[in-house]
Amino acid sequence: MSKVCSITGSKVSRGSIIHRRGMAKKKGGVGRHVTKNVPRTFSPNLHEHRVWVPELRRFVRIKVTARGLKTLNKNGAYATLAKAGLISV
Repeated sequence: MSKVCSITGSKVSRGSIIHRRGMAKKKGGVGRHVTKNVPRTFSPNLHEHRVWVPELRRFVRIKVTARGLKTLNKNGAYATLAKAGLISV
């Protein structure tokens, strides 16, 4: 199951976590020290949705991010899905 938004096309991206050890000077320690960078992934905020398209008189199942849902609400279901290529015009 791919983690890609049907509308915006956003997908999993890679990044890293900075590992630190030690206690902060503010808390009475000698300071924090960076020990290593550890790779990680950033997942998009995906949701499975059934969207009603009045022009087609049917529901369309899509996997969409929260930003994609805002786009759907703003521009309308039919226009947005047609632009994304999910339904034939």
